[in-house]
Amino acid sequence: MNITPFHQRRLSLLARMSEAGGGLAVIPTAPERVRNRDTTYPYRADSYFHYLTGFPEPEAVLVLIAGRGNDGRQSILFCRDKDVDKEIWDGFRHGPDAARETFGCDAAHSIKEFDSKLAELLADQPALWFSIGHDATWDARITAALNAVRAQARVGHRAPALIHDVRAALDEMRLIKDPHEIALLQKSAAIACTAHRRAMRCAAPGQYEYTVEAEFLHEFRRQGSQYPAYAPIVAGGANACVLHYIDNNRELRDGELLLIDAGCEVDGYASDITRTFPVNGRFSGPQADVYALVQDAQTAAIAAIKPGATFHDPHDAAVRVLVQGMLDLKLLEGSVAGVIESGAFKRFYMHRTSHWLGLDVHDAGAYKDGPGDQAWRSLAPGMTLTVEPGCYIRPADDVPVAFHNIGVRIEDDVLVTQNGCEILTADAPKTIAAIEELMRK
Repeated sequence: MNITPFHQRRLSLLARMSEAGGGLAVIPTAPERVRNRDTTYPYRADSYFHYLTGFPEPEAVLVLIAGRGNDGRQSILFCRDKDVDKEIWDGFRHGPDAARETFGCDAAHSIKEFDSKLAELLADQPALWFSIGHDATWDARITAALNAVRAQARVGHRAPALIHDVRAALDEMRLIKDPHEIALLQKSAAIACTAHRRAMRCAAPGQYEYTVEAEFLHEFRRQGSQYPAYAPIVAGGANACVLHYIDNNRELRDGELLLIDAGCEVDGYASDITRTFPVNGRFSGPQADVYALVQDAQTAAIAAIKPGATFHDPHDAAVRVLVQGMLDLKLLEGSVAGVIESGAFKRFYMHRTSHWLGLDVHDAGAYKDGPGDQAWRSLAPGMTLTVEPGCYIRPADDVPVAFHNIGVRIEDDVLVTQNGCEILTADAPKTIAAIEELMRK
């Protein structure tokens, strides 16, 4: 594997730590989770740990020591021992020696030595960098190590006086994707686009939501994605008005729309795409009206994405278009400004337009630089985010019957560039003409 990006990220974090006075960082990976009895879920490394190491095995911890300047900096990996007998049952293990060489760390030790060595490494460090409060078990281990150092006060050792949340530094780093990350996001997006096209070709009245989901999962795995990035939403008819619907067990009916929100994961990096299309391949008049409105809102939102714009700008642009359309369709009454101020539009559009995207489908990073509505973070090249306006119309006495149970969302993954933005998921059809043409074929 190419360890250079992971090495560079460790150096970047060490530099941030040094600028803040130095110290020692502890970044553990995720534990294995039991699914039932003695069977575990498929393993996925913790995103922060993966970001810095690329190491895929459980029971591993990265320790970073920041010296002054470039002197004394170290990256130490703790992992499982090599065990040929266990490899017969569960597969390959690197062991400390191979892990050190393969993943480019300065040193590697058995995970069995971690607790005893941590107290030694913590002694006389000015600060501890750790995600306090994330995991109670790890909080207890860190506390035990700190107390072990404090117990050595009589022989001249002292525990770190400061504790920093290492996630704050890593979140800032993860907001800007490096070329390695962008390539993986592009690959994940390409696979997911192919899966959405496959779903449009395969969906038909009389099928079930889960049969369309199966087409997605097949395409994801066929092209090398390890997992879905999240539980796929395959929502026909009224189910499209349930934002996080995942039962995926209803029969698809002629004349209804099918909303699919599904993305895949490639080496940890997620895609997140939503497309909405008619089960029978032809939009009805009211369906086309709502769909065109959502597409216009998405077009406005994407146009607002550029360096220097704020994270809120795409949402603001989408809401203005959606509100005008809701007024035109007689879903709401009043003026655009009045409806936005009152929040009445949230009856039909209740979520935000974007979220960060990366190693986590809702990726790390703050959306604001401070308190208040004027503190939205400015967009910068290398940031990746989704753009996903929608309109969800549940039956009600004051809603025209023709619009009942129409739910539409259109979502793309977007990379901020030097001059604007790039749509990573453009290969998934989303115009009415393109969708109907693909489904005819």
